Amino acid sequence: MIQWMGIINLTPDSFFAQSRVWSGDGDGYARKALHRAVDFAARGASYIDLGAVSTRPGADDVPVEEEWRRLEPVLGLLAAEAPQGLGISIDTTSAEIVRRSYDIIGPFIVNDISAGEDDPGMLPAVGALGLRYVAMHKRGNPRTMDSLAEYPDGIMAELIGYFKAFSVKAGEFGISDWILDPGLGFAKTSAQNWEVLHRLPELKVFERPILIGAADKRFTCGRNDLAHRLAEEGGADILRVHEIPE
Repeated sequence: MIQWMGIINLTPDSFFAQSRVWSGDGDGYARKALHRAVDFAARGASYIDLGAVSTRPGADDVPVEEEWRRLEPVLGLLAAEAPQGLGISIDTTSAEIVRRSYDIIGPFIVNDISAGEDDPGMLPAVGALGLRYVAMHKRGNPRTMDSLAEYPDGIMAELIGYFKAFSVKAGEFGISDWILDPGLGFAKTSAQNWEVLHRLPELKVFERPILIGAADKRFTCGRNDLAHRLAEEGGADILRVHEIPE
């Protein structure tokens, strides 16, 4: 059965404007994030995904202290008032953010678009804290990824090789509970993104839950329903979305 993960962007510049709650007014935007979390839970979400750094194409890097300034007030509210049973995921590539977040809310899902490549301290931190982890495939950064979508052996061979190598690293750092995200929209052409969705069952070889984040990305051209149907038919376990369909 598909689980839904609702996106709450604590940024001023994430590509999907309707998902942004950031306003810089402290408790005000944190309350807005909490209300959105409550709404997601009421609509059947299993998780919310908090992101304080935009990863849209062309986005600039954000210092850790700025990322934390956006995230900390929301975590404080959620720790006290989050709907019972609603899981929390934090979209970050920073081990420091992981450690600080754990101190406030305890166990959560780390959603790392770099699969530990952007911060050498990430995998050791996740392993030490015993956290569930989303490993995503990408190349480059938001400013270079669109130019890094050539895969001589094909996109599926790339993904299988990538996650085979990651599974070894996960074992080395004691990460036993990890989720596979093929990284739709990251260093992939539109045709490659659709190919991944059509061939998703090939990634079940890793016997890991599969997370798909396709909603409202450029390659869908508004065809969210088609992308989600292909993901579900292909064996996806979690759909990361801006809105949960009625």
